[in-house]
Amino acid sequence: MTEINPGAARLQAAFDGRKAFIPFITCGDPDLETTKACIRQMAAAGAEVIELGIPFSDPVAEGPVIQAASQRALEGGVTCRKVFEMARELRQEGLQVPFVIMTYANVPFAYGPDRFMEDCAVCGIDGLILPDLPFEEKAEFEPACAAHGVALISLVAPTSKERTARIAREASGFLYLVSSLGVTGTRTRIDTDLDQIIGDIRAHSDNPVAIGFGISSPEQARDMSRKEDGVIVGSAIVKLVAAHGKQAPEAVGSFVREMIQGMRGPETVT
Repeated sequence: MTEINPGAARLQAAFDGRKAFIPFITCGDPDLETTKACIRQMAAAGAEVIELGIPFSDPVAEGPVIQAASQRALEGGVTCRKVFEMARELRQEGLQVPFVIMTYANVPFAYGPDRFMEDCAVCGIDGLILPDLPFEEKAEFEPACAAHGVALISLVAPTSKERTARIAREASGFLYLVSSLGVTGTRTRIDTDLDQIIGDIRAHSDNPVAIGFGISSPEQARDMSRKEDGVIVGSAIVKLVAAHGKQAPEAVGSFVREMIQGMRGPETVT
């Protein structure tokens, strides 16, 4: 396991004594003010960590829901700088929930890795997920992450196989366990042998593990949270935003509360 940096420590603390619910949102769909309002609602509903999606023109890991949201956000003029500024404003308001950026490797590469991580740190971003970054190529970004206290979060997929041990040993913050093959999107069933993958991870790491891809109902959230430390939900939230537009924040907050109740019981949600 790599040395703990400040961002990784804050992310790990979010899992202390609880099953963490981690919602994802595409920043700038339909606009950044709506995104900010949704983030406030998610935090108030009890989310332990929030994933902020910086839209990219070729989001290869995403299904049609997040692809469409990314395209709308890009057409609306969203940029890295604007997402960073949004995060900074939320921190200035006093929002303490850890933030993780989810985007694609070309985004921080074009921005400049060191400057990207420096801006993450200045704006209160704790971690970074790059789903198209092969684990073996993480050295492109890991030194800059370490220098600025940003956790570079690794993904473990059903196809990781013998690589799982090394990925687990070198994890920072938490491990993102991809529940299913294919792209993001809601699924009625998750048939992957997650117990086998989790066993391989646990043999090599005590980092928290959060399961994502395909989780969209309180029942799925409950089942997945019984297996590991946290649950990540994206497409179901992005779909709500697409349906409600600028009126989405209340619906998003209600959905997050419902999912957390499914995971932990109604008495845990205020």
